[in-house]
Amino acid sequence: MSASSFHHHFRAATSLSPLQFQKRLRLIEARRLMMSDGVSASSAAFAVGYESVSQFTREYGRMFGLPPMKDATERIHAPG
Repeated sequence: MSASSFHHHFRAATSLSPLQFQKRLRLIEARRLMMSDGVSASSAAFAVGYESVSQFTREYGRMFGLPPMKDATERIHAPG
């Protein structure tokens, strides 16, 4: 399968490009590390493959609506 054909089929199946899909998985895993394992935002960023904490923080905020540590703090203190 050619690269362009793969991208077309991948987007049809996931509604995301392979790069967008990978980014989403990395951010979800980083969030899981922070929420369940108590890992810091910078440690989570590096653990999932980010080289820049500021880039991680920007992308995390876009996806989840809050910066990483604020998101983690609010989830820990949320009722219920």
